[in-house]
Amino acid sequence: MNVSVIATVLNEEHTIADLLDSLLVQTKKPAEIIIVDGGSKDRTCEIIREYKKQHPTIKLYERHGSISYCRNFAVRKTKSRVIAQIDAGCVADREWLKKITKPFEDPEVGLVAGFYEMTGKTKFQEAIAPYHGVVKRRYDPRTFMPSGRSVAYLKSTWKRVGGYSYNLERAGEDTLFNYRVLKLGIKIVRVPDAIVYWELPRTFFESFKKLYRYAKGDGQALIWWHPAQRLSTHSIKIISIFIRYIFFVGLAFFSLLTPLAICLFYFLMVFYAFWTIYKHQEDVRSFRSKLWLPFIQISSDFAVMAGFASGVFSRK
Repeated sequence: MNVSVIATVLNEEHTIADLLDSLLVQTKKPAEIIIVDGGSKDRTCEIIREYKKQHPTIKLYERHGSISYCRNFAVRKTKSRVIAQIDAGCVADREWLKKITKPFEDPEVGLVAGFYEMTGKTKFQEAIAPYHGVVKRRYDPRTFMPSGRSVAYLKSTWKRVGGYSYNLERAGEDTLFNYRVLKLGIKIVRVPDAIVYWELPRTFFESFKKLYRYAKGDGQALIWWHPAQRLSTHSIKIISIFIRYIFFVGLAFFSLLTPLAICLFYFLMVFYAFWTIYKHQEDVRSFRSKLWLPFIQISSDFAVMAGFASGVFSRK
């Protein structure tokens, strides 16, 4: 079974070598590695060209466009029936390609969901993990939907779905793609040990931007009901955050009128902080990392609300 690996990149000069190195040492060798650069301003393309000189399976295309445009362009350039997709900033386990493509031995399978492990060396990175992805403890093989950083599908599946939506700018394209796969009744297999390693954002600003972009994609996709997750969609969860803060703002207003409301407001704020630590007590083990959680919870709430609102108002 020949497999084409695709990846889209943008300003990844510090991570692209690690990604390519991990793909070149796979136990199952890819027939081709197609990289589409979305307009990098750093040395990303230069580094890829150096790799191309030694490894002819690597192909580089430079295009200016959204991540959906670059993903679709990459798929069109593939020559294999099976496509494995990974993201920049990730490193594939040596067995990743072998494990994520094995289910296609069953002709009924149209898409395979691999998994990812979030990595980081700092206490801050440990603390933000539950806000950026699915931690291993919360992995549910019945409902988990693949991320664009670890997924494989038939080229025929991509065609049936209609490719990645051009209506989404920077994020959420994989969520909408998966949703359409389910709606069409295409068989999905989940392989939790087909792993890529993904380093989390190192700074608060980088984390805030990513959460904002994810939520903006959710606002543009606007999925209220999901065949697998039912009412536990991103859109429903984000609306619940809006309701939570509308309540807090209303309570803050009434606290100007009555001492009882002041006491209730401060009690709920303290409760929210401790609740944040409690719900992630098994996901975040370090005590110092746990101290970050209330701050990360509130800042991520605002990043998500701002991104979602922006996505809704910019829908095409």
